[in-house]
Amino acid sequence: MKKGGRYDASGLIEAQYEIGSNNTVLGNLLRIIDPDEMDRVEAGALAKATDILIREYDQEHQFCAADICHFHETWLGEVYKWAGKYRNVNITKNNFKFAMAAQIHKLMEQFEQNQLSRYTPCVFKNREEVVKALAEAHTELLLIHPFRDGNGRVARLLSTLMALQAGLPLLDFNLISKYKKQKYITAVQTGLDRNYQPMETLFSEIIEKSIFASTGEQ
Repeated sequence: MKKGGRYDASGLIEAQYEIGSNNTVLGNLLRIIDPDEMDRVEAGALAKATDILIREYDQEHQFCAADICHFHETWLGEVYKWAGKYRNVNITKNNFKFAMAAQIHKLMEQFEQNQLSRYTPCVFKNREEVVKALAEAHTELLLIHPFRDGNGRVARLLSTLMALQAGLPLLDFNLISKYKKQKYITAVQTGLDRNYQPMETLFSEIIEKSIFASTGEQ
């Protein structure tokens, strides 16, 4: 769900809002018009999808662009017609322009070749290499922003599955969703210059907090 004014999109189906929602809820299969209800539905569907995907992929799997679409479809397939499909609308958020819709297929192919093929399966000798892999893959996927909605959560899904391949616990993203949101946004934008250090710093903290939460150790 994206509230009116946050995204600048054209008149395609992905940009249509549900009638009666006052432009606060995207057109959906469930005919939900209340944004709070949609938030609950999406959150519940994400928890279910996460459980399914954790069981589906093992430590030896090399992720590909089709897997990213599968993540999105598994999560939102019962909510939106366009779930699992690359967007056809251009998106601007907080005056930041993501990749043009016409370039997404090409960019996702490059993402598969340059990040997914190099960093998955995410099995490396030390924590620093894992952090580098997570930060770069996460940043690049967000810059592409391949879907109409849910890109941040799909990127976190990928990071979670990669972290599990690396033998880490489930990642707790409260650090970036609540406490360091602006630093997270800046880290994504810094990735335009292939500078992933800010995102690496955040992922190092996320991993430490996640390990502490699961074991009480750092």
